[in-house]
Amino acid sequence: MSVTTSQVKRAFKYRFYPTDAQAAELSRTFGCVRKVYNMALAARTEAWARQERVNYNQSSAMLTAWKKTEELAYLNEVSSVPLQQALRHLQVAFTNFFGKRARYPRFKSRKKSRKSAEYTASAFRFRDGELRLAKMSESLRIVWSRPLPDGASPSTVTVSQDAAGRWFVSLLCDDPGIKHLPTTDAAIGIDAGLDHLLTFSTGEKIANPRHERRDRVALAKAQRRLTKKAKGSANRAKARRKVAKIHARIADRRRDALHKITTRLVRENQTLVIEDLTVRNMVKNRRLARAISDAAWSQFRSMLEYKAAWYGREVIAIDRWFPSSKLCSSCGALADEMPLSVRTWTCECGTIHDRDVNAAKNLLAAGRAVAACGAGVRPQRSSPGGQSAMKQETSRREP
Repeated sequence: MSVTTSQVKRAFKYRFYPTDAQAAELSRTFGCVRKVYNMALAARTEAWARQERVNYNQSSAMLTAWKKTEELAYLNEVSSVPLQQALRHLQVAFTNFFGKRARYPRFKSRKKSRKSAEYTASAFRFRDGELRLAKMSESLRIVWSRPLPDGASPSTVTVSQDAAGRWFVSLLCDDPGIKHLPTTDAAIGIDAGLDHLLTFSTGEKIANPRHERRDRVALAKAQRRLTKKAKGSANRAKARRKVAKIHARIADRRRDALHKITTRLVRENQTLVIEDLTVRNMVKNRRLARAISDAAWSQFRSMLEYKAAWYGREVIAIDRWFPSSKLCSSCGALADEMPLSVRTWTCECGTIHDRDVNAAKNLLAAGRAVAACGAGVRPQRSSPGGQSAMKQETSRREP
C-alpha cells in the first residue's frame, strides 16, 4: 500500500504552571468567554422565538456593541480572539443542532462548565520552544513531557483548567509522523465486558483494571468531608478540589490504559470488529451503571476509530442485537437462552465455548461477512440445518 502524504492535525497537550499574574489573566479570560457565549446564546434564543435567525457575523457585531457599553467595558481587558472563538463555537453548536446531530446549545455554568480559552495564530507567539499569549508579558512555564513534531507551527492554542485546579495547554499542529501503516491480513474480533475489559477472537483477555474501585474508599471519604462543609466557604472549595483530584487521578489512569490498548490493536490488525453498544442506555441499569462507566467502552471505541483513521485501518461495528454470545462459532447453532451468569457452555455439536471468546469469534466472522459481501449480521436460522449469513461468506464470493 502506498503511504499517504496527507498530514493529520493533532493536538499535543501539556501541563503548565502559570504565575499569579498569568493565572489571574486567564481566569478573567475564562469568565469573559463564558459571559460572551451566554449573552450570544440568549440573543440568538430570543431571536429564534421571534422566528429570526442570527448568524456569526451578527453575533460578532453584537460583541463590538457590548464592548462599547459601560457595563461590559471589562471585555476589552482580555484578548479579543478567545471571545471571537467563543462565538464561532456557538455557531458550530447551532449548525450541529439544525443538522440534528446535537441538542440545543446550553448556557455555560461558572461552576460546572469547562474553563477554557482558544487562541488563534494572531493571539500568541511560539518561538524556540516558548509560548507567549496575548496580553501577557511572560511565556508560559510548560512541562514539555514529549516533543512536538519537527518544525511544528501551532495553528491554535487552547488553555484550560480542570476541576482539580491543574492548568493545561493544547497546541494544534500538523503531525507528519502519522502515516498509513502497511496493509496486513490480520483481523480481530473484540468483545467488551466487565469481568474482563476486552476479550479477543484470538483467545486473549485483557483484565478489567477497575480504576474507580481502587480509589473508591478514598473517594467516599473525600465526598463525606465535602458534604459537611458550609456552602460557599473556603473549606468547601478545598474539599471539592480534593474530590476532583481523585476523579482526575482515576480518569488519567483509565485514559493511559486505553491509549496503550488501542494503539497496540491498531498497529497489529488491519480490520477490527467491535459491537455497537448503546452505553447511554446500559448505564440506566442501576446495578451495573458504576462498573459500565468505569469500563469506558465509549472512550475505547472513540480512540479505536480515530487511530484507525490515522493509520489506514478499518473498524467495523456489528449490530447490537446480533446474538454473538448465543451463537456457536463452530457450527452456527443458536442457543435459546444465555444468562449473564453462564460463562461457559457446550453446544449441540459438542464444542465447549468460553462465552466471551466465542462472542469475539462470532463478531470477527460477522465483520468479515459484512466487509466481503455486505451480508447482514443476524443469523438466518436457529438450528444446525442451514447456513447463516456468516457461513455463506465463502460461497457468495464465488462468481
